[in-house]
Amino acid sequence: MKPEPWAQALATVAAAGQAAVGQAEAGPDTAKPVLIVPSPAGERFTQATAHELAGEDRLVFACGRYEGIDERVMEWAAEHFTVRPMSLGDYVLNGGEVAVLAMVEAIGRLLPGVVGNPESLVEESHSDGLLEYPVYTKPSSWRDRDVPAVLLSGNHGKIAQWRRHEQYRRTAERRPDLLEDFDAAKLPRADRTAFTDLGYDVVDGHLKRRADAVGDSA
Repeated sequence: MKPEPWAQALATVAAAGQAAVGQAEAGPDTAKPVLIVPSPAGERFTQATAHELAGEDRLVFACGRYEGIDERVMEWAAEHFTVRPMSLGDYVLNGGEVAVLAMVEAIGRLLPGVVGNPESLVEESHSDGLLEYPVYTKPSSWRDRDVPAVLLSGNHGKIAQWRRHEQYRRTAERRPDLLEDFDAAKLPRADRTAFTDLGYDVVDGHLKRRADAVGDSA
């Protein structure tokens, strides 16, 4: 996409932002708005990124199309914005619109008042670096499939442990890469046993997949 239309559009956005902040408040220490440019060549957008961006005062999204935006626009925009090319994953889309929709929802739901129960955000996938445990609803038995008995026991300690171990199992099966940086130094014995059953040993505070477990199904 040609540079001049983008420069004019972004200049208008930057001016509007400065007006919103107010000249009395503006100064050399006034933070620049963050300009997010969806790009397969950008940094990876993660849940941690969503939390970080949710704390920003102003976010601006620039959706490229096909080959993207002229690189000189990014260089020019750095005078007015904190420019952050951002990628949803290792694949290519025709444009950035879909990526922006995903990022806006991931960021917006972290703002106070958007989600009805803020505590529900704590135990989601990636909130602690792991995938979320399985969830169940009523009835307790459905088409010959039962909710795990521990969830009906009323024992909150055992329920919490079951959920934690299910996080380990699901992450090991679907996203073992997330366990590479997992801090296992202070795991209680029951959790270490859970990882042992999944084919991992704790070595120097990190999880190491046993050679005899590679290729096994959990």
